[in-house]
Amino acid sequence: MACTISRVEYFHTTIQDRPGEAYRFLSQLALLRINLLAFTAVPVTESDTRVTVYPENPKFMKNEASRAGLYLEGPHRALLVQCDDRLGALADIHLKIFEADVNVESASGVSDGRGAFGYVIHVREMDFDKAAEALSV
Repeated sequence: MACTISRVEYFHTTIQDRPGEAYRFLSQLALLRINLLAFTAVPVTESDTRVTVYPENPKFMKNEASRAGLYLEGPHRALLVQCDDRLGALADIHLKIFEADVNVESASGVSDGRGAFGYVIHVREMDFDKAAEALSV
């Protein structure tokens, strides 16, 4: 696979921080036939969690979610990295962004345990094109 970096769009919503809420939300997306590239959930208050979804097809998701009455904030832009796992891979990616004088606001990733990893990078909207260009996207 080497390394594939792509521009992606993502959406936020807030759900109650209770058992089963993520399941209900994700099940609803599955019923709408919305395929996700990535998903994160982070508590924002004692009772609320901010969910971020990265759909394979953002326009389809926006249309279907709207028809289903789901509130989604976005789209926003991010960079999705899918690479063969090797020592220093993340450092190399961050070096290119640093050399472009762009600050990474947040990032998250995971190894698949079989020699590859996925990584999502967020930068300020005003720096997005500069970061994408630094990564040859």
